[in-house]
Amino acid sequence: MAIDTSTPSSTPAAPAAPRQPQAPKLSTGDQLVLFVLCAAQFMVALDFSVLNVALPVLGPDLGMSQSALQWAVTAFALPSGGFLLLFGRAGDLFGRRRLFLGGLALFGLASVLATFAWDPASFLAGRALQGVAAAAIVPTGMSLLTTTFPEGPQRDRALGISGTLLSLGFTIGMVLGGVLTDTLGWRSTMGLLTLFALIVLPLAPRLLPESRTPDRPRLDIPGAVTVTGGLLALIYALSTAAERGFGGTDVIVTLITGVLLLTAFGYVESRAASPLVSLPMLRRRTVAWGNLGGLVTFSMMSAVIFVLTLYLQEVLRLSAFQTGLVFGVQGALSVVAGIYAPRVISRFGAHRTLVVSLIGQGLFIAALLGINDSAWSVWLATAGVSIASMFHLGAIISYGVTVTSGVPDEEQGLATGLVTSTQQVGITIGIPLLGVLATTGTDLLAGTQTVLLIDAAVVLAAAALVAAGLRRTGSRG
Repeated sequence: MAIDTSTPSSTPAAPAAPRQPQAPKLSTGDQLVLFVLCAAQFMVALDFSVLNVALPVLGPDLGMSQSALQWAVTAFALPSGGFLLLFGRAGDLFGRRRLFLGGLALFGLASVLATFAWDPASFLAGRALQGVAAAAIVPTGMSLLTTTFPEGPQRDRALGISGTLLSLGFTIGMVLGGVLTDTLGWRSTMGLLTLFALIVLPLAPRLLPESRTPDRPRLDIPGAVTVTGGLLALIYALSTAAERGFGGTDVIVTLITGVLLLTAFGYVESRAASPLVSLPMLRRRTVAWGNLGGLVTFSMMSAVIFVLTLYLQEVLRLSAFQTGLVFGVQGALSVVAGIYAPRVISRFGAHRTLVVSLIGQGLFIAALLGINDSAWSVWLATAGVSIASMFHLGAIISYGVTVTSGVPDEEQGLATGLVTSTQQVGITIGIPLLGVLATTGTDLLAGTQTVLLIDAAVVLAAAALVAAGLRRTGSRG
């Protein structure tokens, strides 16, 4: 007779493995707040790229020379990057909601001016005012997000949605800009931004709570002047170098000026009673190494997208529409990554996710080195840039979580100002530093492969540095 070796029914079952914490469902009010904040971020991200493909049409219509067209981009990039830290801190002190609403109103008016511009001066004035408005919207919007949603799964989810829309807005802008320019003209690209502002602005006052630092220290004017001047000079130098190279006198002078002003900023902040940027915060491992990861992922991915756009059209002879389809696939997979990244962060931690995402981005950029001038390369380019972008999205979200985790609410504006400054500077410097290598020689394919090799090496090196730097941080990473 066989002996029954099964476990008796009276024996307690082994305890189940603990489940990972799930983000509580957002209330209807929280969902509406998230919608308003993410719609504003998406609008600004769209503005970064929607005009790019319209420049060849815009120039003759407004009477702008070929050499002056760069100012359509630079006029926006200068103030949007230069004033981020100042407006982020001003929101902490005087009210994030107030500054956010002011930025939205200014953005709408500036977009109207750019839409109906009658000459280069009026158009560039509209673009510059859009940049000022973006510098107010982005850090205060991020601060409202991080103070509305508590640290943990809820905030991770909110940052995941915001990061996805940021990346998607940049990609959709390139595709949509071409479609609108071909069908309705270049002015429709600026009109689209006006429409976004008109949708978001009426909702924001009803839904967003006011948020500010409890005490009201004085604004650090010397710090504001040096950091704003330094960022303006640095962004101008790098934006101009993208068009004319680094040999111009104005590029060299403004680059040196920017470095000197930012050095002076560090000196000023070390002695200020109420500094614009808390140096102890900058010494936090999560802030320093998280922002390094963010700077690298943004700058290197923007360079890849730039050189691949040229490669697809100039080497493979794809049309603007076909090129847009390639980046449409990239955008779709970025959305998928944005959905799952917060879950990965909840399970494995933001620090590990950031490191693994940088490694994945670097490896799939390296895979693009296999492209050549044969037709099948379009499939490799599509797959490589799309999967690299999925890891890029993971890096965006995890570095935002890394930098803002553990920061008290009264300093969230500063932390998110650093996050958004990193984004802006990263997007700005990637193309001048690497994109110019692809366009200066006679062989665009060889130049593109050189850029991809350097790009992949920089991302993988950054992954190693960030992994080492974050090794001794808290348990959430």
